[in-house]
Amino acid sequence: MTATAGHPHGPYTLYDLEELPEEGRRHELADGWLHELPGDMWHDNAAERLRAILKDAARQSNADVHVAGAPQEVATSAGIRRPDAFVVHRDVARLALERRTRTYYGPDLLLVAEIVTPRTASERTDRVRKVAEYAATGIRHYWIVDLEPRPAMTVLELDGTPYRPAYRVHRRARSGEDVRLDLPFPVTFDPARLSEME
Repeated sequence: MTATAGHPHGPYTLYDLEELPEEGRRHELADGWLHELPGDMWHDNAAERLRAILKDAARQSNADVHVAGAPQEVATSAGIRRPDAFVVHRDVARLALERRTRTYYGPDLLLVAEIVTPRTASERTDRVRKVAEYAATGIRHYWIVDLEPRPAMTVLELDGTPYRPAYRVHRRARSGEDVRLDLPFPVTFDPARLSEME
């Protein structure tokens, strides 16, 4: 991570995050600290495939939504996250485009998905920290995708009370099993598709 001039040891702000040179790396801001997101060819390919699957399903069901991912951002109670894929209503995306902002807010998100990079610091963040953050932010659906040893997916749905939001496991699927979901729009796919190369 490259420290921003004037803040060699943090805490950092949204402005520091925006000033970081991309250089092929992505960062998130949580609790005033910049965190580099791991990424490799397999992770990035799976994220791209998942976004394509979601776009195709939304098109087939005539859902009035927009599918996005990094470098677009999601504001949470901890800071700024850059999910691998997320879905918002098309009107929300249109408004963001008009305002020239790339940051979305939790209640606007219908779905967020993270591809886990095993054996990295972000693995714990995706499996634990973001589960609590995304629930507190009010995101109804959170998908956690594992690529190793074979692609698998855990589908979480928001449950609990407004004062104690929490996710519950709605469905798990491994390679060779179709994930069939009705919300936020109908989508059916085998997680094995996430490891395919075009």
